[in-house]
Amino acid sequence: MPVDRRTLLPLTPVERPAAVADVAVPGHAWLPGLGRARLSDGPVAPLKLASGCDRRCAFCAIPSFRGALVSRPPDEVVAEAAWLATQGVRELVLVSENSTSYGKDLPGGTRALVRLLPRLAGVPGIDRVRVSYLQPAEMRPDLVEVIATTPGVAPYFDLSFQHASPAVLRRMRRFGSREDFLALCAQIRAHAPEAGIRSNVIVGFPGETEADLAELEAFLTEARLDAVGVFGYSDEDGTEAAGYDGKLPADEVAARVARVSSLVDELMAQRAEDRVGTEVEVLVEAAEDEDFECTGRAAHQAPEVDGECVLARGSGLRVGELVRAVVVGTEGADLLVTPGERLPRSELVASGVTRESG
Repeated sequence: MPVDRRTLLPLTPVERPAAVADVAVPGHAWLPGLGRARLSDGPVAPLKLASGCDRRCAFCAIPSFRGALVSRPPDEVVAEAAWLATQGVRELVLVSENSTSYGKDLPGGTRALVRLLPRLAGVPGIDRVRVSYLQPAEMRPDLVEVIATTPGVAPYFDLSFQHASPAVLRRMRRFGSREDFLALCAQIRAHAPEAGIRSNVIVGFPGETEADLAELEAFLTEARLDAVGVFGYSDEDGTEAAGYDGKLPADEVAARVARVSSLVDELMAQRAEDRVGTEVEVLVEAAEDEDFECTGRAAHQAPEVDGECVLARGSGLRVGELVRAVVVGTEGADLLVTPGERLPRSELVASGVTRESG
């Protein structure tokens, strides 16, 4: 019988570090000097912050097989970042099931991420730190400010809104509303007007009405997000929502996905057009060849899930270079850019990482 991993660790977060030694948590207990190799040699690498999640969203089975939240110690995260820098990495993508909860089980609590981000941005050789998987209900003003304004941290907000109707969000066991989420977007842009904001939404959730869907569409239209993933609801074994009434027919869910996806494609293209004439810093991830242009990503574009920057042919740029560029056009959500100044890598020295003081 599969075991619900939420039962393997104490309910109280601060009691988990002492108990985790007896429970295997993938991606933890990384040790400097441990023999290892990267799976790819690109300039971008994921860096694990934590495992598990303490939230109980009605549609999500992740907590049952990932278990309760367990954060990696900050010094361990910084040490792995320093190792990745020696392997040619210039951008770190911080990953977890819920990055906003990072540190709630560590001394200092949920301010741990606020303190960690400047340390990671200061690792020699690392030029961009990107945070993924942020929970809107847990975003605090200090965290918004640190992500939006810290040099070396991408002003990029991967916010899992999921919906904008308060009624649907309550059934999802989540919090918020169109007004709450628009206020958060405004708060972010007050610090960084060109910040990237992306999200995922679920349509066709049990009980979703036409009015609920219209509320979501209104939010998406007003929010001007850079990227949105649209998913149709389907039952996940072991979740609360699997037992809900009010399920919509599969063809209706598909129709709603198509309707919202069409809107999102138009809005994302408009948001890309808003960036024409602005300057971006592009990390090159694919060099030019006979068939393809040179491509990379700006600070507001995450790997694989967002748009990319297409650099003018003849730039001579190599993979791993960071270059200032001007946006001159768009192709859907992608930006067409003209490269300018090449930016040197931050100074890389083997002894450049220190333990947190104080």
